Amino acid sequence: MCSDSSIAQGDLAISIKGVGKSYHMYERPAHRLWQALLGKRKTFYKDFWALQDISFDIRRGETVGIVGRNGSGKSTLLQMIAGTLNPTQGAISVKGRVAALLELGSGFNPEFTGRENVYLNAAIHGLKREQIDARMQGILEFADIGEFIDQPVRSYSSGMSVRLAFAVIVHVDADILIIDEALAVGDAFFSQKCMRFLRDFQRKGTLLFVSHDAAAVANLCERAVWLENGRIRLVGSSQEVIEAYMTEQHIAARREAGEHLDIKVKAARLLSEDVKDVRLDAMRDAGVCNRIALFEFNPDNVGTEFGARGAHIIDVCLLDLEGQRLAVSEGGELVRLQVTVELLQSMRDLIVGFYVKDRLGQRLFGDNTFFSYRNSPLSGEKGQHLRASFTFRMPIMPSGSYMIDAAVACGDQHEHTQQHWIHDALEFRAIDETMRHGLVGLPMLAIEAQVEAP
Repeated sequence: MCSDSSIAQGDLAISIKGVGKSYHMYERPAHRLWQALLGKRKTFYKDFWALQDISFDIRRGETVGIVGRNGSGKSTLLQMIAGTLNPTQGAISVKGRVAALLELGSGFNPEFTGRENVYLNAAIHGLKREQIDARMQGILEFADIGEFIDQPVRSYSSGMSVRLAFAVIVHVDADILIIDEALAVGDAFFSQKCMRFLRDFQRKGTLLFVSHDAAAVANLCERAVWLENGRIRLVGSSQEVIEAYMTEQHIAARREAGEHLDIKVKAARLLSEDVKDVRLDAMRDAGVCNRIALFEFNPDNVGTEFGARGAHIIDVCLLDLEGQRLAVSEGGELVRLQVTVELLQSMRDLIVGFYVKDRLGQRLFGDNTFFSYRNSPLSGEKGQHLRASFTFRMPIMPSGSYMIDAAVACGDQHEHTQQHWIHDALEFRAIDETMRHGLVGLPMLAIEAQVEAP
């Protein structure tokens, strides 16, 4: 991850070296007693390694996501970083005050009231009584559970418990924040409040974030770690890790259903060089404000591909309404995304779709052909080409690089087999800094304002 020796130790918030965690597994309860009585003279257990050979570093101020299926060791790793578990082997170094929200209700005594648990939990995080008193009103306002604050926690719903736990860690002045699936519980308004806090925290602290929500990891995290069966499967940018992880999960699910899918993992897509095109200079001179440069589909320079390979995507391009390939877009005009598929065998119920993603891998928008053709499903014979096009108005894009994923599947909206999915099939790049807020901008048909007498 960032474990190379060039990183100064003072820049590290968390350093994990060769960490493993094992548990003794006994076949029968009586074996525990026999083990205690006989000690090392005889072994009645088997070692189960929840984690093995885990090594990576996290810099101060960095946000790192951890992904993996249930049972992969994510929560065990977080508990060791937080100090509530000790590793069986290896070492973990943590610099700074840590606040952790590891599991529902962790750190709360169910018989205590919410207010009493605030004092208990905040004290565990190192706050003194007078500090807690000074911050109590802010904690209550953030949690927003009303009169339940003076009721026993055992009477709380799961959402109320998370609200109170999150409200406490917001106010303990942590240097390192560890969040384990906390945003999966609770209403949308509270989740948005938590996300606003996390974005503010990112400016000053180190965040370790675990979630099954791939979009949340891509949205928040710069880098990610994929754990599988207690070992590190992949470390890299959040986009790289999330796309590889989601690809693997899809393939595993289809294989369990008895289908065979191939996967072709490629190195990270090489971004195009700085745009050098005389048309761009002409547009700059003309004062066009949101130039978007588009690059041609290159099958040798795409991201990870996977699918059953009954069909193969042979071209992805953006066209104008006259059918000409675009090299430059202004943003706001009508364009047509065209995906061309070669059928390698006769197929029915075909679906072609796409996603547009930003540099972090967040999906900005996308669509597919299913609902347009659900009453007359697409089909074709071996050797034929299927050409799907999507006409839309090009959004105004913040400056940066964007990628388009393209896919062809067979089935329906809910149950289908991917025949060919290409991550990062097509690149385009917004050149100008014309948009300041949001992920994409809508081309305004009109903006009006007027001043009237009272």
